[in-house]
Amino acid sequence: MIIANSNMKGSGMVTYKEAGVDIAKADDFVRGIAARIKETWSPEVKSELGDFAALYSLLGYEMEHPVLVSSTDGVGTKLKIAMAMNTHDTVGIDLVAMCVNDILVKGARPLFFLDYLACGQLDPTVGREIVEGIAKGCEEAECALVGGETAEMPGMYAPGEYDLAGFVVGIVDDEATVDGTDIASGDAVVGVASSGLHSNGFSLVRKIVAESSLEYENLIPELGGRLGDILLTPTRIYAKTVKSLLRDFDIKGMAHITGGGIPGNCVRVLPNSTAMRVRRDAWTFPPVFAFIQNLARLSDEEMLKTFNCGIGLVLVVSPEIVDEVLLRLEGLKETAFVIGDIVQRGKDGSPFLWE
Repeated sequence: MIIANSNMKGSGMVTYKEAGVDIAKADDFVRGIAARIKETWSPEVKSELGDFAALYSLLGYEMEHPVLVSSTDGVGTKLKIAMAMNTHDTVGIDLVAMCVNDILVKGARPLFFLDYLACGQLDPTVGREIVEGIAKGCEEAECALVGGETAEMPGMYAPGEYDLAGFVVGIVDDEATVDGTDIASGDAVVGVASSGLHSNGFSLVRKIVAESSLEYENLIPELGGRLGDILLTPTRIYAKTVKSLLRDFDIKGMAHITGGGIPGNCVRVLPNSTAMRVRRDAWTFPPVFAFIQNLARLSDEEMLKTFNCGIGLVLVVSPEIVDEVLLRLEGLKETAFVIGDIVQRGKDGSPFLWE
């Protein structure tokens, strides 16, 4: 026998909507974004929006030994700045970029993407802006946004706050996987420019701004805009660039420069017998990094282990083709530099050297 709780206050039962979860509003939100999501679809998408699971066909991918490649990530506390600026149409691009760039460095082609949006209470206007950014990111990455989850969780998030997570699946032929095993002493290291801070280091940035006299709405002349807008510059998606390079060049290794900077990420692709030697004077910190460094009086060492400092993607190639690779990158409207080389690892075992 089920007995009603005699401790319930009032004469009526509490509904799910009164508890803070409005299913009808969420359904309307999904219907409102459905058309935009479907604009990212390719013929390989075999399910309908709203199905329990998304279906994606691998027929047509002519590979000897196809391997699926996956990654998941978020945007981090950069979202706090988006909320402060009431600007939500760029963080979706960041979400896609952080996931997609991680599989690109394995030589993978992105296939499909899923997102997770969690909030205390859904604001449909904000939600649509976020999804528009995700859709733009998927179009830039040439992958389909096949579904996701929008979760209202009253009490978990303060009013106006939300969190994002993403998941991408790509494909690569096993023989074409870029894994760094062929990297050898004498190879060249090429750095491809970032578009800004991307989506790492924002806990430090927010602390620096909070302890200064600045507000995110402040116009910063040397940066050419409001501080918040500059910080919200979307993460660069390198999908089309990497696709073009892999079509014509033997790229021995790639690293997506995220948290940990150049040293922390590049060592992940090096064979045990090698080390990467990078020249600090090979490029100049872009203005936003110089501004942060000067504002907080941070050392170069602290900057380089926290931020990408202007280098979002690192390539390792044979010295014989480095000029051709740079020419291709220029044609793809990328800014790139030869920032170092590969050497034999010394007796101290250090895999990374600043010069």
